[in-house]
Amino acid sequence: MKIHEEVHERIAPEITASLQPVRLELNGEWVSRETAARTHLGDFVRDQCGLTGTHLGCEHGVCGACTVMLDGKPVRSCITFAVACDNKSVRTVEGYEGDPWMARLRSAFSQEHALQCGYCTPGMLATAYDIVRRLPDADEERIRIELSGNLCRCTGYVGIVRAIGSVLEDLKANPIAGAAPAAVSASREQAATPMETFQAAISAAAPAPAGQAAAAASAAPAEHRKGWSHIEDSFTVDFPADRVWAFMGDVEALASCLPGAEVLENDGKTAKGKIGIKFGPISAAFNGSAQLERDEGARTGMLRGAGTDTISQSRARGDIGYRVIALEPGRTRVDITLDHMLQGPLAQFSRSGLVKDFVERMVADFGRNVGARLGGSAILPAASMSVSKTLASILWARIKRLFGG
Repeated sequence: MKIHEEVHERIAPEITASLQPVRLELNGEWVSRETAARTHLGDFVRDQCGLTGTHLGCEHGVCGACTVMLDGKPVRSCITFAVACDNKSVRTVEGYEGDPWMARLRSAFSQEHALQCGYCTPGMLATAYDIVRRLPDADEERIRIELSGNLCRCTGYVGIVRAIGSVLEDLKANPIAGAAPAAVSASREQAATPMETFQAAISAAAPAPAGQAAAAASAAPAEHRKGWSHIEDSFTVDFPADRVWAFMGDVEALASCLPGAEVLENDGKTAKGKIGIKFGPISAAFNGSAQLERDEGARTGMLRGAGTDTISQSRARGDIGYRVIALEPGRTRVDITLDHMLQGPLAQFSRSGLVKDFVERMVADFGRNVGARLGGSAILPAASMSVSKTLASILWARIKRLFGG
């Protein structure tokens, strides 16, 4: 006991000194607290604000029980740092008093027996609220896709799906006065729409006629392509554009620059392979195919691929476009566009605002690896791409910038 007291006395001043002020709008009221930089939002609202309706389950962002609304978007409060929510609006399950959409959802959940032990219910209601506000025409399949990131161990989901469907039908027959679901839809990225089967996705990715790859590389952003997310980035290497262009046409060389990627078959136009990704405690191995299109004149290319994780059965589809631009003799920039869609249990990881930061970090690492390969340096192989480690480093960098570190 004495040892514990001595340790507490030694570290208590350090903990107190490391507390950071956080001010956010919580359920319509502004609150200010001092908290440690590592405190997650779920712990913040429960322990420091006394709102215990937000339930913590896996604490890895997997089960969805802790889902709350952050600036109108559902987020996992167990992996969202409270300091990152400074000056933002947070809505927990206690904050829907008088809300007409939530009133209908709560009634429907009761009528359709959509809750049993109730542990998942706060997070399930947050996701359901997002669905009825954002997707007024969602059918049963789309509802199930949207719920894929919220786990329920009791109900079998039938009552939950039926409750959300009944609210959507009720809203069509009895719309809420002054409601504008379209405005909510415009404020956030669309999640995955029902995707074709894996083989159909590959068939749809047939090579485009000559010259169309350049147009594809600068196509309209994915918000104009229903269900897709769009990210743009670039990297620079100190090598001539001709060498970089030739390298970007070698699928196996490109795969060697991406941690966790492995090419199993390659005929120069179509490649089959896999990529390993770790989401915290979850490991995924996407097996699939990709087709490469190139426009020599414009120095643009498009890699179209689709794959399925054999464990979670999550399915991914993506188009990676690139343009090689000579900046000066011996220096080249590669502009990257990524359009992607993810469906299944792992789709929850594509909805965070951190995804853009993760892709930017991944592109930067990829660019460094390309430069290393062009320069003849060895690249240490990685068994998988760790999303959680990368996001953790991004969050830590954000926190240090926030407080002048």
